[in-house]
Amino acid sequence: MGKRILVIVSSPRKGGNSEILADQFIRGAESTENTAEKICLREKGINYCLGCGYCQKSGGRCSQHDDMTEIIDAMINADVIVLSTPVYKSCMCAQLKTLIDRMFAANNALVGKDFYFIATAAAGKDGIISTMESMRGCTYALRKARIKGEIYGPGCVAPGDVRKTPAMQEAFEAGASC
Repeated sequence: MGKRILVIVSSPRKGGNSEILADQFIRGAESTENTAEKICLREKGINYCLGCGYCQKSGGRCSQHDDMTEIIDAMINADVIVLSTPVYKSCMCAQLKTLIDRMFAANNALVGKDFYFIATAAAGKDGIISTMESMRGCTYALRKARIKGEIYGPGCVAPGDVRKTPAMQEAFEAGASC
């Protein structure tokens, strides 16, 4: 039986370079016995974390009633979680950062997950390194989390530029190897 893979696309731009790589990852995953679900954050309503501590007193449920509840449930049910982002000013996009902040409520439920990170940028690979470090940081509080791969898509200025990079093959192979 294959793995359940959740791919979270944080790009606000439909069909952007990071989403193209995420779709390629899904193609690779589905070429084996895996199943994949894709969630686009631009289609979801996620509020900022309030830092109220309610989640720590209520068994991991947030006081806010928004689409994050659905996303957390999907993350809990997944074996593999893929986080995909465009890089803006050497950082992940705001949509992904908001999701990561809200993941705090589920730290105790997200045990033993495999993670892959995808990031694209107009800059070279050096411009993506700090973003990948921040993405790795979101797993530090998760018990037994494993970072299985990082896919860099540098030099992607215009939509579709990533199709001309080795990252396309890397994304497919990473998905197929889950």
